[in-house]
Amino acid sequence: MTKKIGGSKPRITLTAADHEKLSALANAAASTMPEVAAELTEELDRAHVLPRGRRPGETVCMGCEVDFRDDMTGRVQTVLLVYPHEADIAKGRISVLTPIGTALIGLPVGKSIDWITRTGETKRLTVLKVCEPAVLEPQSA
Repeated sequence: MTKKIGGSKPRITLTAADHEKLSALANAAASTMPEVAAELTEELDRAHVLPRGRRPGETVCMGCEVDFRDDMTGRVQTVLLVYPHEADIAKGRISVLTPIGTALIGLPVGKSIDWITRTGETKRLTVLKVCEPAVLEPQSA
């Protein structure tokens, strides 16, 4: 069950490629991570999907570096939003299949969203800056 806090969530925008890949990811994760998969599916269902080849400006996409503020603590963090197999918290690579990753996807600069941690705590974040998708370095074995 998803708790709604502070009313409606802000409008989000996704590229067609991100929407397609994330839909497949949510479906694949439905049996192993049902709560996170349901949250991601909810975000995908409400997203404005751009036509193929178009990218939203200053909006969190897969592979983007994001500066965001934890509105509860004022702490600013920089993360790279990635797919689960690329995640590495030590390198600041956050999986889209985490509650914070799901909250960030599609969010434009200046917008805030409430999200719920894995421990059930309510948090609020605001996107401060988005850099274009980076070319990820190959992971060394």
